[in-house]
Amino acid sequence: MKNFESRTPWLRLNGIVMTITLALLFSWSGTSGKSNPTENPSKNGPVFSNFVYEGNDKVYNDHPLKTDEFYTPILQGCYPDPAITRKGDDYFLVASSFAMFPGVPIFHSKDLVNWKQIGHVLDRKSQLKVHDTGIAAGIYAPAIKYNPYNDTFYMITTQFAGNIGNMVVKTKDPFQGWSDPYKQNFNGIDPSLFFDDDGKAYVVHNDAPDKGKELYNGHRVIKIWNYDLEKDQVIEGTDLIIVDGGVDLSKKPIWIEMPHIYKRYGLYYLMCAEGGTGGWHSEVVFVSDNPRGPYVPAPNNPILSQRYLNPDRANKVEWAGHADLVETPEGDLYGVFLAIRPNDKNRVNTGRETFILPVDWSGKWPVFENGLIPMEPKLKMPKGVVNKTGTEGYFPNGNFTFTENFTSEKLDYRWIGMRGPREDFMTVSNNSVTIQPFDKNIKAVAPVSSLFKRQMHKTFTATTTIRYTPGSEKDLAGMVCYQSERFNYVFGITKKGNDYYLLLERTNRSRSEIVASTKIDVSKPIQLQIKADNDDYSFNYAIGGGEFKSLGGVVSGDILSTNVAGGFTGNLIGLYATSANDAIPE
Repeated sequence: MKNFESRTPWLRLNGIVMTITLALLFSWSGTSGKSNPTENPSKNGPVFSNFVYEGNDKVYNDHPLKTDEFYTPILQGCYPDPAITRKGDDYFLVASSFAMFPGVPIFHSKDLVNWKQIGHVLDRKSQLKVHDTGIAAGIYAPAIKYNPYNDTFYMITTQFAGNIGNMVVKTKDPFQGWSDPYKQNFNGIDPSLFFDDDGKAYVVHNDAPDKGKELYNGHRVIKIWNYDLEKDQVIEGTDLIIVDGGVDLSKKPIWIEMPHIYKRYGLYYLMCAEGGTGGWHSEVVFVSDNPRGPYVPAPNNPILSQRYLNPDRANKVEWAGHADLVETPEGDLYGVFLAIRPNDKNRVNTGRETFILPVDWSGKWPVFENGLIPMEPKLKMPKGVVNKTGTEGYFPNGNFTFTENFTSEKLDYRWIGMRGPREDFMTVSNNSVTIQPFDKNIKAVAPVSSLFKRQMHKTFTATTTIRYTPGSEKDLAGMVCYQSERFNYVFGITKKGNDYYLLLERTNRSRSEIVASTKIDVSKPIQLQIKADNDDYSFNYAIGGGEFKSLGGVVSGDILSTNVAGGFTGNLIGLYATSANDAIPE
């Protein structure tokens, strides 16, 4: 890629620093619309029906909503790195998607409380080339901005796949789809656009210090470029470091990233995440009288963090940061940001979620209201808003039940594929979905034939009915809990000799073991069920409408947590099939 240095990008999580070489991240150069040999499905596909997901978290039972309240997070489950923009009274919000396909879920709201998913920004192979990249690569930290001077929406992000790197897509109407990518000629990650009052445009982003000036692990800088709106490209030679290290370089701040510029009171404010996506995460702010700096940090930084609080507090929220601000037509301000809600073992199976808080900017500096004290699970609604979450197509939050009877060929946007389109392997008809298995299994760094939905609660039950007769021991179908290709549970039906088996396989750091297996009668429909109570997971089955039995008893959800498995995603629950099974029942 032009001007993309062959250096190693650093991925960071909860104090653990990982390196992934560009050779691995950028090794695929697939072409839009062309099938890959691994995508050729077998004919022996399972039929799934009656999928029901039920969330039952204690925090929502203990904190029922009043008529003037709503819950935060507004997007439960793995919807990290939120960014937001507004045109008129229409708000649009996006989140990271890594190797999920389609990429960058996009949501619309009129009031910041009730959100509908209207699709994905990157919904075709010409935009999203994650075919052979690990789940923790792909799409990082999208930033969405509306430019009133040309009435155009822009989304800029980093795609660690397909030899793309930093890229921009744009549209006049987010409801109607987005352009193919414009590759950007700069390094680093977490780019964001800023459109000034005079019509000029800028890009700010995270990058490594100049060569030879790295002072410590996690030392990063924020750069700015002038941006050419006609060519959709940064202007060569305009790059400038505007923040070195963070708020106070003498204290060795780590991972200054995800910058956004806002203009207020005639001044330019630069807001960034600092401390890494983990226990030291925070949001900080700087000010300048020029978009290109120099920038001076606020004396009251950080303006958002949960890092100083009692680790034993109830209903704790942690890792808060990576924020973006939006102003309402009435002049009020809100900030969206990522944070986590760990389970009883301090694990993060739901991943990083999208939260919201009001922001007070009545003085010189913005402050997230109650952003430095223990966060509450619910907030007061903006004046005049009616809470419709979970009804009329609005995204649910709190405790809710999601039922999928596969009555519509166009599935809910919450169903996603991994590294390739779900349409490549599924067919919806007769109140069911048939999954045609690929000749790759769940451990492959390749498209997998599994229809995924995010885990959105610490305590949940997910149940489906499967009709399936495997033809050989290479055939398997059932359900999965998938944190990554290296960390997952497979709960599926396969064959050994002349007998059919249901098995539970645990894969930890790519090493797999059979937890339990049992012979099973496949002549009748089989219900498969995954239950979780915080860190305790159980995999249950019932034949022909009978009572549920457990296979393998209670097992740990540890491998489904980001602070065990690494990476940046939460657990995904999948309806799965493969013709390359390597799990052999005992």
